[in-house]
Amino acid sequence: MARTIQSLERAAAVLRLLAGGERRLGLSDIASAIGLAKATTHGLLRTLQQEGFVEQDVHSGKYQLGAELLRLGNSYLDVHELRARALVWTDDLARSSGESAYLGVLHQRGVLIVHHVFRPDDSRQVLEVGAMQPLHSTALGKVLAAYDPVAHNEVMEDAFPAITERTVTDPAEFEKGLEEVRSRGWASDLGETWDGVASIAAPILDRRKMPVGAVGITGAVERMQQGGTLHARLVAAVRDCARSVSRDLGAGRF
Repeated sequence: MARTIQSLERAAAVLRLLAGGERRLGLSDIASAIGLAKATTHGLLRTLQQEGFVEQDVHSGKYQLGAELLRLGNSYLDVHELRARALVWTDDLARSSGESAYLGVLHQRGVLIVHHVFRPDDSRQVLEVGAMQPLHSTALGKVLAAYDPVAHNEVMEDAFPAITERTVTDPAEFEKGLEEVRSRGWASDLGETWDGVASIAAPILDRRKMPVGAVGITGAVERMQQGGTLHARLVAAVRDCARSVSRDLGAGRF
């Protein structure tokens, strides 16, 4: 039997540990779980952090999986159940709304874009798969914060920086806005992240009726609303798309 490399086995054990259970773990927790001394574990974590496979939260000092793993796993996104189930529906959403469609999931106190369908016109556009968006100002982020307890805790633990003049920076006002998102089933962003740009998003649920992501559209404010109100047909299109993806994931009707 061929010999294995012990350091790689230990690094793999760290990554598997961080991939399951709690989202963040401290040095002592990791060392105890994999049965190594703190000094040895710290050396592993520093190496993994240097390579981008692990990241350390600046506030708590705890460790979590890094973005480099996501970049290496981009090929897996093609077969990832959430993205695979959403491909046809997001294509239809972009076509019916005339705007760009996005699929986002919670990652690193923000929204990671895992799928992006271009606006169906001849304009020059940039693919945003792999981009990060803020939780507190985007429609996708508000949906995740409203429906996912982990996202809610993370956004409330952070500051609320003003990105534009319309960004909500007061935690109490933001919390009130989340209550409205839950009551109506969708979120909006009217120039809170990008001047002159509006977004609408709705939650995607799995078979346990748990939030696994959000889907939405983004476009110029003048196209997305009329008389200060978002077009009802666009809101309906986003919600229908979210329901369709959720049903494909086993959520049933809601």
